[in-house]
Amino acid sequence: MPRYVGVDFGTTNSAVAVARKDAPVVTAHFRLNDVETENFRSVLYFDQIRDGNRRNISALAGPKAIMQYLEAEQKGRLIQSLKSYLGSRLLTSTNVFGRPYLLEELLSFLARSLRQESEACLGRLGKSAVVGRPVRFAGTESEKDNEFALTRLRTALQNAGFEEVFFEYEPVGAAYFYETRLDHDELILVADFGGGTSDFSLLPVGPSFRRRREREILGTDGVALAGDAFDAKIVRHLVSPLLGQGSSYQSLDKTLVVPAWIYMKLERWHHLSLLKSKETMDVLQSLVVQASDPDKIRSLINLVQEDLGFYLHSAVQRAKLELSSGQTTIFSFQVPGISISHLVTRKYFEEWISEELNAIATCVDGLMKRVGATAREVNKVFLTGGSSFVLAVRAIFDRRFGADRLVVGDEFTSVAKGLALRASDLGA
Repeated sequence: MPRYVGVDFGTTNSAVAVARKDAPVVTAHFRLNDVETENFRSVLYFDQIRDGNRRNISALAGPKAIMQYLEAEQKGRLIQSLKSYLGSRLLTSTNVFGRPYLLEELLSFLARSLRQESEACLGRLGKSAVVGRPVRFAGTESEKDNEFALTRLRTALQNAGFEEVFFEYEPVGAAYFYETRLDHDELILVADFGGGTSDFSLLPVGPSFRRRREREILGTDGVALAGDAFDAKIVRHLVSPLLGQGSSYQSLDKTLVVPAWIYMKLERWHHLSLLKSKETMDVLQSLVVQASDPDKIRSLINLVQEDLGFYLHSAVQRAKLELSSGQTTIFSFQVPGISISHLVTRKYFEEWISEELNAIATCVDGLMKRVGATAREVNKVFLTGGSSFVLAVRAIFDRRFGADRLVVGDEFTSVAKGLALRASDLGA
């Protein structure tokens, strides 16, 4: 029986699903310690292995990379959010333990590992797949930039064994999954919130439209911000000041502010390793001597030297999730050399991310206006992706469409499942 493959190649998490005619869609499962998960963390971990006098570089991806990183006493290099660089012509390669790697090489290794781990669960995936893409890739300013990003992504997927790649908008993929619930037609707005992008599509779904090779999509739009941007604001307002942001240091007879660019790197944990360069570490060490609050700079150095970005942002994400169900939470980050315990309120968190919330709302309003649709005409709003849990995000759609029309479910796998169904329709 033919098998049809959908791949949600995400900034933070990836997922793979397989559809068969007249059978339920199944997803790949991956093991993280003793827990099975449907999410393949989109990370790479590089370490150096000694073989006599030689040093070899080992590489792992996904849950295995996370486990190896957590178990290592001397941390190697952890790389995440590669997808967010696809549209950038400035980033062509990065240096890992003295060896340069092209971005396409890293993406290919990640895609190949995702495929191999998925096949261990689902069996052979074949040569073709429908793969999700954001409406706008992070960092792009034109359709030409988007095409550049797609070319790079296609190369990585082909290197992983998917010789035929069909791209579909990620929110459209989610719409295909949502449609399986219906025994009637609806006009739906799909809002898909990933790690790096928030994407929206307006389209009719239901029995009258199911299994059509060409689907009517009334409109799509997106903004290059989502969960990572929310995390960054928690780091900026809560963590960075406790690590020296805004503090001063003495240079000759002048009082200067500790450079802000250092803390910008903290806001994206996959950028933290960039601070590990000799030049930056020399700057930080000199600041300890000159700083008005040297203990904070020492804590920052410890964070960088021990490569603790993963632990820091895990604490950030935990606080964000807890604020989705409660009015307050205690942000706690406890590692050797750093102890942070701070009360956070949902009110302050929503103030911190107000700029991102306004950008999302403006994008949704612009899409509705451009296609000439009113909120009353939309039967349901399907919210998917990790940031759909954030209550301030849901409130954007509640105010426009009403809480009774908001639908959530399968927040982390709906796109992959829908893409597999789309592959089935295409016979891909």
